[in-house]
Amino acid sequence: MTTQMFQEIGEAGEAAARQLGRNADRLVELGARLRALDPPLVATIGRGSSDCCALYLKYLVEILSGVPCASIGPSIATLYRTPMRLAGSVSVAISQSGRSPDIVEMQRAARNGGALALALVNDVTSPLAQEAEILLPLCAGTERSVAATKSMVAGLVAGASLVAAWREDRQLADALASLPDVLRAQTAPPPATMLERLVNARSAFVLGRGATLAIAAEAALKLKETCAIHAEAYSAAEVLHGPAELVVPGFPVIAFLPSDPAREGMLPTLTALADAGATVIAIEAGGDDAADRLATARVEAPLLEPVVMILRFYRLAEALALRLGRDPDRPRNLRKVTETV
Repeated sequence: MTTQMFQEIGEAGEAAARQLGRNADRLVELGARLRALDPPLVATIGRGSSDCCALYLKYLVEILSGVPCASIGPSIATLYRTPMRLAGSVSVAISQSGRSPDIVEMQRAARNGGALALALVNDVTSPLAQEAEILLPLCAGTERSVAATKSMVAGLVAGASLVAAWREDRQLADALASLPDVLRAQTAPPPATMLERLVNARSAFVLGRGATLAIAAEAALKLKETCAIHAEAYSAAEVLHGPAELVVPGFPVIAFLPSDPAREGMLPTLTALADAGATVIAIEAGGDDAADRLATARVEAPLLEPVVMILRFYRLAEALALRLGRDPDRPRNLRKVTETV
């Protein structure tokens, strides 16, 4: 069976290339505008996978600029009607469809509160795109599978491009330029032995730290959506503070291991979980695949590793869903556009 999810995973590299080419001039202008504004705060707006993109953007902004970046709950605007106080700040709304009423309303509230309203949106005809002051199209093309893959990758790339342009980060910009080719080569299936380690799982932990925490959250969401596995994402700095009590022999732990300073802090945690009986699967750059390891290509900027890692994970989730007899394109209780109020 060839799924739409499989096809769209394979289109992620081309989507990234298309976006980087089409948005090049916009990014130059946006970078200059952000440097002139010098915002004291970046506020993000998103739901689901888009909020995972926002968490990735948070780490990029805070690591590379020192400017605080935080997610604002859309219910602040839609339910509580609290006026925002965001003068001089930037809001970044992220969405595939751009049509969820609460995201549109929160962007409007942020703009009314004085924020410069940016939108990273795939559907440029959507209300969110039309009401933004500055639009960065994701350029992912039509995405039919309920499980977002290429649009999620496009959202991560857009966030990294935004920060690279703002901070004039040449290393990050150069690494982004070569990223589409890296992504095109990251669609190999996972080892069958890895699937066998996960096929009986009903629950799992997904761990990250720093920028990989964002894709841990996305991976946990995808395991729920596509495989009906109750997966929860944690920072490796927090999982031993209570959640580890759930670990029994064979309990799956999927860890996104970065190459940056967060790596060394994660390794003792994984050892402790393995000693408690967990089946640990690492996703990391370099080396070869194995039953307990999913290898990704190396990139010049370590902060781009999460983009490559999540694409490889998507193949794992898609293959595991099929192994479980599930259709990852059509989860029972979900639909493509969630219109939360």
